[in-house]
Parts: sequence; structure tokens; C-alpha cells
Amino acid sequence: MNAPSAPGPSHASQRDWLEVALLLAAATGAGFALDRYVSATSQAMLYMLAVVIAAYRLPWLPSIVGATGAVTAFDFFFVPPRFTFEVESREHLIALGTMLAVAVVISHLARALRWQTATAQLNERRARQLQGLATELAAAAGPGEILSAAQRALDAAFPGPCVVAAVNTDGRLDLPSSAAALRDGMLCCMREAAVLGPGTGRWPGLDAWYLPLGDKAAMNGVACIQNIAAADDSGREHAQALCSLISQALLRAKLTQSMQAAREEAQRQHLQSTLLAAISHDLRTPLAAVVGAASALQTQRDKLAPAEQERLLASIVSEAGYLSTVTENTLQLVRLGNAGELRRDWESIEEIVGAVLARVRQRDPARRIRSSVPAGLPLLRADPVLLAQLLENLLDNALKYSDDAIDLVVALAGDRLQVCVKDRGPGIAAEDEALIFEPYRRNDSSGQRGAGLGLALCRAIAQAHGGTLCLRRRDGGGSSFRLSLPVDPRQPQRSLA
Repeated sequence: MNAPSAPGPSHASQRDWLEVALLLAAATGAGFALDRYVSATSQAMLYMLAVVIAAYRLPWLPSIVGATGAVTAFDFFFVPPRFTFEVESREHLIALGTMLAVAVVISHLARALRWQTATAQLNERRARQLQGLATELAAAAGPGEILSAAQRALDAAFPGPCVVAAVNTDGRLDLPSSAAALRDGMLCCMREAAVLGPGTGRWPGLDAWYLPLGDKAAMNGVACIQNIAAADDSGREHAQALCSLISQALLRAKLTQSMQAAREEAQRQHLQSTLLAAISHDLRTPLAAVVGAASALQTQRDKLAPAEQERLLASIVSEAGYLSTVTENTLQLVRLGNAGELRRDWESIEEIVGAVLARVRQRDPARRIRSSVPAGLPLLRADPVLLAQLLENLLDNALKYSDDAIDLVVALAGDRLQVCVKDRGPGIAAEDEALIFEPYRRNDSSGQRGAGLGLALCRAIAQAHGGTLCLRRRDGGGSSFRLSLPVDPRQPQRSLA
């Protein structure tokens, strides 16, 4: 994308001079062909047409020579006395002088117009390149892709060779060995945080442009463009615009890496604080119970009656199960809070509900849970382990806080599948409905123990599946937890087996 040369003398090839001769010959031939039909003024217009064509197509010098040749040929062939360079009247002399002046002006204007057109086209190409580079850099995944895109952009814009080098994490310039000769210029460019090279007023003796990728506050690298012209101001401005986009992309990548590192550190701190909170909140009591029961069995087993031993063993099993549930809920809550990927597959809600009921009814000897699951429900793209954990937590809470029947109802509502767990327990106070899904929030009025993680985990699982979990108070007392999950309309083919 080299800039077009400004109007003025320029190199002309043999083909240009041949085209000048052909244009003058064509104008002369046309003049002789029309000699008996038109006046000398019309013949002069033929030469003016040749001058305009030459000025539009040819460099400045051939077009000026063509204009002078057109006046000379017109004088020789068509101005009386013909076939001489004499001019018999003052009017013809003035006409020739005017024709020459007009031809030179036309040549200059056409040349300037061609230069402006070429400049406008170049600016358009450069604008498109900037737009394309901005789009490519926005989609770049890291510094490596950014540097590759930058190298391609500079190579396309300048004859080069071009070199792009970034600053690594240690603050040093990561320069390939093949460009070691450019290191001093690049380091100087980084120190001064300014463009160096011909036409910049800084280190004009250099044979290349050195452009910083950033400023003194945040220096991300340097670009070097060789084989350039000191007078190419527009090219240098374009190079600076390209380097500005590259610098912003490198800074964005650096900030993204810093944010990722900070996010990972925050996740680590969150995991640590969550585990510590769980331990301090509700794990110490069951741990103490397990240790106390195990210690009693170890040291006083011979003195304890069989019934007492069974009671201690049952206590150990119960407290260990409670610890396992709290620990699992804590880890799953942290995992979902850290945006972990779900292991989704096509799952049947009937099978998930059946597996959950089979486990929960072992803790429900009174068979208080009543289920309603219609046949033919669509499949869900879900993690079956997490959905089962959600339903099991809801049913365990209902069994814990209610002594009456519990209803588990599954229904299809439009493009969503709804699962409701309804109980007749004491319910949730209106002022606590918005807080009940927060970690370590419990319905303390019930007197039941718990870490307050179950409902927080349930909502996190629902949200991870693109669904919602809400609470409604039931008429006549009790609570209704409604899980709403989206149904993918692109259902797989079901096996007939």
C-alpha cells in the first residue's frame, strides 16, 4: 500500500513515449481526414483531446511533452503556411500560445486529479485494512494470535521487511534471533516511547521506522518497518494507526491474563473461605459426635450394653452421612460458583425422579412422598447427577420440615419442564423468602439442624442448567418449590427397544 507520488516529474518508460507518439499521430491523421470538412479550430480540438488522454494516462513528463508536441504538430500541419513553423498572422500566434497554455494546465490538472484519485483509493484500502485488523484482533485468543495478525497486517501494508516484537512477562523484548540487528533501535524506541526514523525528527539517520506498541505507562512491544521513504507521511500515519490497534489488543490480552489470574486466586480464596465457613458453621458438632462415639466404643466397649453399642454405632453412621452430605453440597456449590462445565447428556426426567425416590424412600418408612410423573415427557440436556442431587435435597428438606404428605409433581408447561415439591410444613416467613436460597441461611424457627447449603446448591444447579428455582407459600400452610427447566426442541430419536 505505497503512497502515490505527488504531481511532478516522474520516470517514464518507452511505452509511455510510444503512447504519446501514437496519440499525436492519431490526432494528426484525424485532422487530415476532416481537413475539407472542418475549420482549424476543430482540428485544434482533436489535439486537445489527445492532450487530455495523455494527461490522464501518462506520467507528468510525457504528458507535458505531449502537450508541447500537440501545439507544434498543429502549427506545422494545419496553421498557414502549412508544413512550416512560421505563423503568418498574429491571431494564429496567440491561438497557438493559448493552446499551449491550456494544454499544460489540462495536463497538470489531470495529473493532480489522478494523484488525488490514487490517494483516495489508497486511503480507502487502508481504512478497510484497519477495520479488518480491528475485527481480527478482537477475535484473537491470546498474544500469539495478536502478533501473527499484526505481522500479516504490516506485511500487507508495506514492502518491508517488517518485524513485530512483544514484551514478555519478565519485561524483556522477545525478539527473534534473525532480527538481532534491530534490537538497539527497538530498545531506544521503547525507552523514548516515540516513533523513530526518517521523517519523524527523531534519529533520522535510521533506515527504518521504529514504532512503539504502547506508551511509557504500559509498553507492550515494538514494530519495525524497513524500506520506507522519509516523505511518506501518510504511510507513517497508517503505520501508527496499525500499531495503535495492535498495542490495544496486546494490552487487552495482558489485562485478560491478569483478570484470569485474579479470578483463579479469588476462586481459590472462595473455596477456602467456603470450606472454613462450613467447618466452623456446622461440621464441628457432628465431628465431635463421631469422635465421642468412636472413642467410647474403643475404650469402654466391654462395659457397654449391646443396645448402647448399637446406639453409638447408629450415631456414627448418621453423623458420618450428615458430614458426607454437607461436604458434597459445599464442593458442588463451589464448583458451580466457579462456572465449571456440566457433563450434559440427553436424560429422562422419569428415570432421574425414579432413582431419587428409590434412595429417599429408604429414609421415609411412612411412605409420605406421593409422585405424579406423566409418561412421554421430552428429554432434557442435563447433568443427571446434579439434577438428582437437587431433587434429593428438596425432598430431604420436605421430609425434615413436614410431618404430612409430600407431593412431587412433574408437568410440561409450553417449552419448559416443571418439577414441584410441595409440603405442609411450617412454611417460610415472607421476609425470609428472598434470603432462603443464600448460603448458610436456614429456617431456624423449625429447630432442625443443617448447614444452610442445600437450597443454595439447588438454585445454583437450576441456574447452571438455564432454569429457575422459586419458592411459593401454599394456601393452608406449607411451601412449594418449583424447578423450571428449558426443553431443547431438537429432541433425539428414541430407541424402540
